[in-house]
Amino acid sequence: MTYDHVLSEDEKRELLRIARATLREFLAVGRIPPGAPHKKTLLDPAGVFVTLTEGDALRGCIGTTAAIQPLYRAVQDMAVAAASRDPRFDSVRAEEIGLITIEISVLGGRRRVFGPGDIAVGRDGLTIAKGTRKGLLLPQVAVEHGWDAAAFLDRTCEKAGLAPGEWRSPDATVEAFSAQVFDEETLRAGPYAPA
Repeated sequence: MTYDHVLSEDEKRELLRIARATLREFLAVGRIPPGAPHKKTLLDPAGVFVTLTEGDALRGCIGTTAAIQPLYRAVQDMAVAAASRDPRFDSVRAEEIGLITIEISVLGGRRRVFGPGDIAVGRDGLTIAKGTRKGLLLPQVAVEHGWDAAAFLDRTCEKAGLAPGEWRSPDATVEAFSAQVFDEETLRAGPYAPA
């Protein structure tokens, strides 16, 4: 199942407000706030990644490719996971919340790719699976690092713990996916009041 709905600016702002309210409550009292979104399209299942940054530094990024939860709920769970379960970082502390910027990537459809010619840098994210190794890089990562499609494939291999070029292996499955990516800096989301 894929999330094919194109999010409006209001829907994006609502998801960002939900993510921020969830982080505030989780960091203050250890729970995810109850409530439902105002926009009914946010009840549809979707895969999502939540990225937390502090200044220009990554502070946490966790997501799920599985579209099994309502989008707003997946955003809540991934915001908490990014703040508390990214093994690369210490957990975010309550006093840091004002320094954190939230970015959300809502995943769309996936398709098989076989080489650089099948990839549009800036539009596509990548996954690779080979044996028990799996890796994923969001579309914005290639742009941020100035990678071409071949470098993007190699870095996705490295993310999975594979050697660069392993995407060529007949045992490797590489897929591209689309994502709607937005953040607080761009949209200036206001406070969230659950319904």
